Amino acid sequence: MKLSTTNDIPGHKITKTLGIARGSTVRTRNVGNDIIAAFKNLVGGEVEQYTKLQADAREQALQRMIEDANSLGADAVVCVRFQTSVMMAGASELLAYGTAVKTS
Repeated sequence: MKLSTTNDIPGHKITKTLGIARGSTVRTRNVGNDIIAAFKNLVGGEVEQYTKLQADAREQALQRMIEDANSLGADAVVCVRFQTSVMMAGASELLAYGTAVKTS
C-alpha cells in the first residue's frame, strides 16, 4: 500500500478515487504511567511511557486505515492525516484518514 500526505504519488497516476479510508483507536492511560508523569511534571522531561502509548496508537490507527483502504480495493491512500480527540478524562481517540485510490 502506497501512502502519501500529498494529493498525488510521484511516478503514479491516480486512475480512480474510491472514497475515504479511515482507522481509529481509543487508548487510555494507566495508573503506573500517571504516577511517573506526575513525577516528571515536578522535575521536567519527556514522559516516555506516554510517547510510546501515542506512537503505538498512531501505528494501530494507520494499520486500520490501510485495512479499510484494502477493503475498498485501493492500492494507495493520498492526503493521509491524523487527528486526535479526548473521549473522556484519561482516554483519547487517534484517527488516521485519507483518500483511497487506484493508481497505475
